[in-house]
Amino acid sequence: MADIDLSIPKTVQANAKKALELRDEYGFGGTEVGEHMADQLAGGGQLTEDEVRHVAKYFPRHAGDNLDETGQGDEKPSHGFVAWMLWGGDEGRKWSEGVVKKLDRRDEKEKKD
Repeated sequence: MADIDLSIPKTVQANAKKALELRDEYGFGGTEVGEHMADQLAGGGQLTEDEVRHVAKYFPRHAGDNLDETGQGDEKPSHGFVAWMLWGGDEGRKWSEGVVKKLDRRDEKEKKD
């Protein structure tokens, strides 16, 4: 299998940057780990395979968080929404889970060879 692209998509970078701005503005949302990951995601470039797997593991655990309060209009975003966006938001979930599927397929193929 060809090399797997671990480049952070622009939409994921933008979501992480927005989350860092929301966290600064409101003073809540996420953890230090989430803030650190958002710094990495917002910076662009590539993650390691382990880092992409780490991102993908975040989303299933937090899919039930209050994601509807997005801060549109005059409302404050929820803590859960800010945290979700620190990890790249919906685009981060789609990207990281897609990459992990490719990594898993590659690893399975290598075991068989």
